[in-house]
Amino acid sequence: MSAIPSLETLLQQEQTIRLIQFSFDDAWRIGEAIRRRAVEEKAPIAIEVYAFGQVLFTCALSGSSAENLEWIARKRNTTLRNGHASLYTGEVNQAAGIRMEAMNYMDPQRYTDHGGSFPLLLSGGGIIGAVTVSGLPSHEDHALAIWGIQQIL
Repeated sequence: MSAIPSLETLLQQEQTIRLIQFSFDDAWRIGEAIRRRAVEEKAPIAIEVYAFGQVLFTCALSGSSAENLEWIARKRNTTLRNGHASLYTGEVNQAAGIRMEAMNYMDPQRYTDHGGSFPLLLSGGGIIGAVTVSGLPSHEDHALAIWGIQQIL
């Protein structure tokens, strides 16, 4: 079981896990790598790779539910809105003493600050999408999303 990374570590991950280029095939490779590992570990998760304004890979494994797909959309929306991993947003909010669902200007049906979505960042700057996992504790979803991206680096 992995530990919750510090804010410094989360920012460092975003600085170092960057892509020179990204394609539809890369999305499939990330999603399939996460899927294979999750099947081996019998992890009850759902997976999404989102880029260029659309879902390029999605998969729900045994033990996951439709609720996981709802969590994925909310985590992804947070990552795309803030330009940071959803776990980073959650840790910042927790340190400030207010979670996203308590913020009057945030729709809790569209956004959440639970971990599991990591931005697809280009080395030259800019966010083009997100890899999102749902079904495990937040920091484990986060770690699995990062691991998937690292498989194509």
